[in-house]
Amino acid sequence: MPSVYRIWLALIGLAFFVSCSEQNTNIPIPTELHGRTMGTSYSVKYFTELDISPNELKQKIDEALIDVNSKMSTYQANSELSLFNQDKSLKPYALSHDTAYVMQRSLELAFMTQGALDVTVGPLVNLWGFGPDAKPDKIPTAKMVADTKKYVGVDKLSLVGQTATKMHPNLYVDLSAIAKGFGVDKLAELLLKKGISDFIVEIGGEMRLHGAKPSDDAWRIAIEKPVSGQRDVQQVIEPGNNALATSGDYRNYFEQDGIRYSHTIDPKTAKPINHKLASVSVIAEDCTTADGLATAINVMGPIKGLEFAKKHNLAVYLVVKSKDGFDVQFTESFKPYMR
Repeated sequence: MPSVYRIWLALIGLAFFVSCSEQNTNIPIPTELHGRTMGTSYSVKYFTELDISPNELKQKIDEALIDVNSKMSTYQANSELSLFNQDKSLKPYALSHDTAYVMQRSLELAFMTQGALDVTVGPLVNLWGFGPDAKPDKIPTAKMVADTKKYVGVDKLSLVGQTATKMHPNLYVDLSAIAKGFGVDKLAELLLKKGISDFIVEIGGEMRLHGAKPSDDAWRIAIEKPVSGQRDVQQVIEPGNNALATSGDYRNYFEQDGIRYSHTIDPKTAKPINHKLASVSVIAEDCTTADGLATAINVMGPIKGLEFAKKHNLAVYLVVKSKDGFDVQFTESFKPYMR
């Protein structure tokens, strides 16, 4: 499904300076690289004493991201995933290692979340007006939803090794809910292979951190308050050598007849979610997993989402709408990262 809008929570300046309020001209300056990918921005901030050309590194970063897009983008008609979606033959379809890995991880998380993460829900997202197709003039009819739902569901997708097979010719796979996280992981792996071990990598708000600043202070980042048009800090955290993904819908929706329709579709109801969860942040070892789980818990809502997180010992932080503003809920596994 199209990526749930990922809050730009890093506030990268804060991420570096949040514990350095004093002025010290001896503090090393990090190297920062920026660019565009996946319809959003990316940022890489790192420290190293190695003789590594920032320009050459940026070229490698861009090449890695172009490669991910060429495989998994649903906006590129000739991407590997788009070609798979266009194939109506129901015959086994050979995939690259990366696409097969992300698809397999998506299926694993779909099973773990009992279908809350469903990478085949794209046609419903498009139907409600949040996909690559144009937004409809009015909400879809019950019949339109029912007809579309006939070819939605991970049970209609088989994956054996690097070979995928559709069970319905109109099955459409969209890995956007997890591909940004995978892109973050690819960049983190690239930096580590280059010998760079102190960094923050971020794509559209999904991030992975490693190492520390030269002062040995841990990287600190901020989770935003989920208020449209504002950039206030909700919680400062130190994720350590982990990844962080946040999912929320308060900036991506449309209104019709006074009703707000979220861009996040619940695969079980085939309709936009309707609950009080404003944002969910997940810390995990890799960003692919964090990304997928954040999407799934956002679909579940605050009650089921928190129960699920506790059951699986996940580090999860929820911001829930209330009469007086927002309430915060988090798991015991998230506590060690809070500052």
